[in-house]
Amino acid sequence: MSYDVTFQRRGLDALFDLKGRAGAIRGWAGDTLPQLPDRPNTRSSGGEVEVYYVGCDHWLARAPLDQEEMLEAQLQPATCPVEISIVRVSDTLSFFRVTGPDAPEVMAIACPLDLHEAAFAVDAVTYTEMFGLKALVLRCTGGFEFAVEQSFGDMVEDYLTRATV
Repeated sequence: MSYDVTFQRRGLDALFDLKGRAGAIRGWAGDTLPQLPDRPNTRSSGGEVEVYYVGCDHWLARAPLDQEEMLEAQLQPATCPVEISIVRVSDTLSFFRVTGPDAPEVMAIACPLDLHEAAFAVDAVTYTEMFGLKALVLRCTGGFEFAVEQSFGDMVEDYLTRATV
C-alpha cells in the first residue's frame, strides 16, 4: 500500500542539552533562550529557537545550525555553574520530517505512541520509539518530526522508504 506522504531527512540543527533547575538555567542563559516550558513533554519557542522539556530538570534547545556558534558563545557551556549542565549535542541526532495526509498512518507503523491530537497535542514532544529505536517525536506543520541517533539515520531513512511505498 502506498501512502500520501513526503518524508525528508533534515540537515543538522544546533542542539544543546540542558540539565538543572529551571531557575538556574534561566538565570545563566538570560534572554538567549525562550521561556523554558514548565509542563513536561511540551515545547516553547522564541524566534528560531525551540526548547523541549524532555525530563525532570532536562531540556533540549534547538535552533538552525547557523546559530550554533552564537548560542555556544552566549550559553558558555564550558564555564556554566556546577548546578547546571549545558552540552552541545548538535551532531548526535538525525531529524526526519513526515508530512502529508497519511502522515499519522506512517507514524503508526513506526511508533507505538498514540499520536492522535487528543493524546499528543500540537506543543507535545517526547521520547518514544521509532522502528524500535529511541526517538524524540514532535508535531510539525502538516505532520511530525522525529530524531534518532545519527548513526541510525541511514537505516531509518531506508525504513521510511520501505514503509511509504
